[in-house]
Amino acid sequence: MRDQVLWRKEGRIVALLAERLDIDTERALDILYNSRTYALLANPDSGLQLQSDEYILMDLLQELEGTSPALCLANPL
Repeated sequence: MRDQVLWRKEGRIVALLAERLDIDTERALDILYNSRTYALLANPDSGLQLQSDEYILMDLLQELEGTSPALCLANPL
């Protein structure tokens, strides 16, 4: 059941990303799956799964811009 809920959440995030960046869903899926945000989303211990789709999308967009808090924590100075 948890996997199905996460799968639907991923689908909604991909759709939002594709719309926001005006790209096709295949490209948006590739971006999501190759992001640190997705690594956190796939890890139930991170708590990211509990956040809204829009919150996760904003985190992903910040990661793409290089300003994500998750990215900064993963690569400390």
